[in-house]
Amino acid sequence: AVAALVLLLAGCATLKPDAGFAPVAAATADQLGKQLVWPRTPAEHDAIAARIDELLARPLSVDDAVQLALLNHRGLRAAFHELGIADAERVQASRLPNPGFSFGRFSRGDEREIERGLHLDLARLIMLPLAAPLEQARFERRQRELTMQTLALAADTRRAWIDTVAAGEALRYRERVQTAAEAGAELARRMGAAGNWNALNQAREQGFLAEATLGVARAQRAQLAARERLTRLLGLWGAQTAYTLPEQLPALPEAANDLPDIERQAMATRLDVQAAALEAETMARSLDLSRASRFVRVLDLGLE
Repeated sequence: AVAALVLLLAGCATLKPDAGFAPVAAATADQLGKQLVWPRTPAEHDAIAARIDELLARPLSVDDAVQLALLNHRGLRAAFHELGIADAERVQASRLPNPGFSFGRFSRGDEREIERGLHLDLARLIMLPLAAPLEQARFERRQRELTMQTLALAADTRRAWIDTVAAGEALRYRERVQTAAEAGAELARRMGAAGNWNALNQAREQGFLAEATLGVARAQRAQLAARERLTRLLGLWGAQTAYTLPEQLPALPEAANDLPDIERQAMATRLDVQAAALEAETMARSLDLSRASRFVRVLDLGLE
């Protein structure tokens, strides 16, 4: 029965054509309504580059920014390849161990002795029915973690876009305040020169101008930091960093969404909870494997 199960596992486990990427892309499309692509051919890379140029040709809306981040973020692409590695490890754990061959030649004077050996890792063969489901659970957990990473990137990009546009609005407001303060300071100077204002009023206007100038500098720094954070999430560099954004945030909805079952939905659909459940299952399977192999970890069957 064990031999039949081993042969069954070895025959059924194969690499997935997309390395398990399809469920991640489907979850992204369902939750965000956005396209998630794993480019692996030159044609796919060219298609994504064209799509990125198309998005950058117009002011980036919040939805365009999220789509751009999903297509262009290098860290997310690296995570795609990690999913492919997890798929390979899943298949490797269900494959029969390779046999080993040893050869030795000894000589003493005119005497020669040649040894040849053929051996098989019997311990790994016996533990194969336990190791294969363990790697399968790890692979499924990696899928959940990648989906969660994708959704987190989308949320971070949306938040960074809002912060950047809001920082731009704040900067323009501070610049208008500075312009008004400059006009007030100039008026105070002229009124003082004409003898109509005392030194206290002139100093008050100059102080207001200094505060307005400081506010502009702080707003410029905040706007630069917010834009840099958004640029990193979008994965842009070089000439691409000259992208444009709307001058103001979109209007707020007239009414808030009615979500009476939001807690129940969160507990049922949260990917981190699902990943934690798979991690607990993986630890339980690892414990079973450790218990089964705690006394005998090396067991070879061979012929010499």
